[in-house]
Amino acid sequence: MNAPSSRAPDADTFAESARTAPGTLYLVPAPLDFGCARPVPLESVLPAGTLQVAARLTHWVCENAKSTRAYLARVAALYPLAAPLQQQHITELPRAVHKKGDHGAQGMAAFDARALLAPALAGHDVGLVSEAGMPAVADPGSSVVRAAHALGVSVCPLVGPVSLMLALAASGLNGQNFAFTGYLPQDASARAQRIRALEATALHSGQTQLFIETPYRNAALWQALLQTLHPRTRLALASGLTLPEARIACKTVADWRRDPNPPEPRTPAVFGIGG
Repeated sequence: MNAPSSRAPDADTFAESARTAPGTLYLVPAPLDFGCARPVPLESVLPAGTLQVAARLTHWVCENAKSTRAYLARVAALYPLAAPLQQQHITELPRAVHKKGDHGAQGMAAFDARALLAPALAGHDVGLVSEAGMPAVADPGSSVVRAAHALGVSVCPLVGPVSLMLALAASGLNGQNFAFTGYLPQDASARAQRIRALEATALHSGQTQLFIETPYRNAALWQALLQTLHPRTRLALASGLTLPEARIACKTVADWRRDPNPPEPRTPAVFGIGG
């Protein structure tokens, strides 16, 4: 499909849509096996209620149309779709939203996603989906949720895997006070500086610091963490969550240095720092 316009619908569009009760925006989680060699059975990571809602939706806003169709094909093997894949209305978020974020980071204006919810204003339920996990959490989509609230469209998050929460719960780090800080800088000097700052926050405030990296950079980040962090700082690694090869461990940096065992470069991972 053509990329959607970031321009908000005009007044006539809203006036016409107002004559119809709006649909609901469903936040549809996806399995965490995107890009992995072996997909997991959907029914092992997503409840029947979530899959049934996904099966009856025909309008979607997504991170990637190809992966959304692949996801719906997997859903269709369990529950019949309300419309064939070829008849699903799938609209991708603009590429700039993936790269710059939804909230105007780096001096960019916040993305106005109201145009993407025209189907909801016309009475259709709409699904928001990312390539893996919960949309709008460590993934694009918050602009669509923000637009739904602005337009009076109900928002319904569905149950499914959220890698950050799974990693935090399994780490043993402080789950009462934590922050997700996204990606660390790629430049080695800036990355080391950021690691030291996160460690200081974690040790002085007790706030667990969670972050992620593109899988092929996992090894470089892991080496930087072991080189930069204090030996007594606790470092958590959770990779391949919900997959058969899932790996979850949390040890002091001193212990990690004795047995570095870096994360696999093709598997998504969540990292955590705590005292």
